[in-house]
Amino acid sequence: MELIKFRVTEFRSVKDSGWIDADRITALIGTNESGKTNILLPLWKLNPAREGKIDLLEDLPRSRYSELRNAKQKPTFITAIYLLEEQERKKLAEVSQHDESEFNTVQVSRDFDGNYKWDFPDVKDDLENKKQDIISILKDFKNITSKKDISAENNVNEIKIEKIISDSLKNIKSSTDIVESVHNISSSLSEVKSKISSAGNVELIKELLEKLENCIRTSSNLLSENSEVITTATKMMPKYVYYSNYGNLDSDLYLPRVIEDLNREDLNEKAQAKVRTIRTLFEFVNLDPKEILSLGDQGSRTANSDEIEKHTAQKAEREVLLDSASTSFTKNFNDWWKQGKYKFDFQADGDYFKIWVSDEVRTEKIELEARSTGLQWFFSFYLIFLVESLHEHRNAILLLDEPGVTLHPNAQKDLFEFFEGLAEKNQIFYTTHSPFMVDADHLERVRSVYVDKSGYTVVSSDLRASEREKGLNQSQSIYPAHAALGLTVSDTLLINCIPVLVEGISDQFYLSALKNLLISKGKIQPLKEIAFIPTGGVKAIKATTGIIQGKNEDLPYVIIDGDNPGQKIKKDLIQSFYSNEADRVIDISEYTGVKNGEIEDIFPADKFAQFVSRFLPRPEEVEDEFEDFYIDGVPMCNQIEEYAKKNQISLDTGWKVNLAKKIKSEILKGKDRVISEEDPTFGNIVKLFQKFCQ
Repeated sequence: MELIKFRVTEFRSVKDSGWIDADRITALIGTNESGKTNILLPLWKLNPAREGKIDLLEDLPRSRYSELRNAKQKPTFITAIYLLEEQERKKLAEVSQHDESEFNTVQVSRDFDGNYKWDFPDVKDDLENKKQDIISILKDFKNITSKKDISAENNVNEIKIEKIISDSLKNIKSSTDIVESVHNISSSLSEVKSKISSAGNVELIKELLEKLENCIRTSSNLLSENSEVITTATKMMPKYVYYSNYGNLDSDLYLPRVIEDLNREDLNEKAQAKVRTIRTLFEFVNLDPKEILSLGDQGSRTANSDEIEKHTAQKAEREVLLDSASTSFTKNFNDWWKQGKYKFDFQADGDYFKIWVSDEVRTEKIELEARSTGLQWFFSFYLIFLVESLHEHRNAILLLDEPGVTLHPNAQKDLFEFFEGLAEKNQIFYTTHSPFMVDADHLERVRSVYVDKSGYTVVSSDLRASEREKGLNQSQSIYPAHAALGLTVSDTLLINCIPVLVEGISDQFYLSALKNLLISKGKIQPLKEIAFIPTGGVKAIKATTGIIQGKNEDLPYVIIDGDNPGQKIKKDLIQSFYSNEADRVIDISEYTGVKNGEIEDIFPADKFAQFVSRFLPRPEEVEDEFEDFYIDGVPMCNQIEEYAKKNQISLDTGWKVNLAKKIKSEILKGKDRVISEEDPTFGNIVKLFQKFCQ
């Protein structure tokens, strides 16, 4: 299962978060006290790998605690929707007798009593068909019981069955709630089923009852009550691993205190987090702290030779066990963390358990506590991740509260590479207020967390939602995203600009060069600077739009490609942000004359192809130049990649940007080798830029 969206309700500072879309990596950004942690904790408590129990005193909204603590029906605090894999769909179809296509998604929620509710939104609503089936079965009942000669001993039960059938037929024909009617019929028939004797028509009646029950059991709206379906779905649901900085370990652990804390239930939330990590550590080394303490017992000074030999053997055993655990942990940690090679040593000294660390640069052993707090975080988090997910990392979702907050900004940026690797097998949600923990290339992953005017925590993929809400002044809530884009002072910088969002840097290079060309030829005279802002890909356009648009500014222009991803985001934008300004969403293919065209297709195909021929590193054995290969009217980039593949030419990852740089340089030289006023596409370029100058 992959989490695709979730919703938090009535949990601490959250009344209703609204639906929160989930990516493989999702960042929740906001100021301190905005309630970011209160978005992660309910997810953890939906299906925790360990710990994560519901605490009414801590988790119920304080304003409603007295009202809800003893409520018979406590509120739901988390609802999640998952996308199922093919194998999971097949398994649910098998146990439910439904079609596999009806299990694309499942929805699960949990209330404060710990009860789960499952829904299957894709299952076809076939209750009307079931209604007719049930009526048909009931009519068969009625016909059979009316025709049979009922014996004296069965008379009472038969009459009761007849009455149930008659009443049920009347009710179900007029019922608007088929599910409730089905329950009532089932309950009534079950009441008399045990009283039916074996004489006469009883076996036939029992057979018909079984048909009715089977009809009820396979009703789509009752799947949430099918124990086999729910058990199967529950086993599939991912476990959640939550980690915060409170769980960071110290280097020295006083074993008597550790043993005491592990058995306490009155610790506060911060202390519980540390105890959780300690428990995980000792589980990893496969030792009970009591055993570690007892194995280090040196005995009395008057011990005899047998006792001394016993204590020596115990100490040696402890050293071997801890050395083995150290070696295993070091190997696993370095396989997981690629930003340096570390060596960990677990040692026991009297009543203390110690953790030492060395690396390739600092080869001497130093206590964990004396190393960076960043390393302490990674060490402690890895323990939780490794042990709580039971080494089956694939089905664990990671919830990280302010990860890397103690790291140097450069090291924080390194976390993105680390997260990308983890996200191949694990979805990741993290909170942050650091601009260095926002990936400017993936703003589509960012969600803004802020406090609404009623004082509740809400979440939005519109990064400027807090500014748009009347009565709020929380622009600082998206400062991390602003800074990540290099737009901390964007309100000032863009006030005299016409912002135009483009998908990538190559689009920016081409359009900036063409702008200068048109101005130099007097074709356009913009009153404001036209600023082309790359969003890092089509997925990030929507998120960046929300940032660039200020409180009182017009929506920025958006230029998208004519390919399928571009058309999808175009439709999305026009149906949401741009519903009243659809003309600001520009499909570049409308200016190229090429179906599914991209920015490269705005240039004359023959001139562009000649330039590409000079750009591509053509092997000697390749006879045809690209300019002899291309077809006019077909997207140029697709043809370049096809040509390269056919002739075994290796294209670098950034070949589009490198090509754009060279063409931009050529245009700025004022030569006509790429574009001139005589070219048929030149007029379309002018029309495009005139749109910005209106």
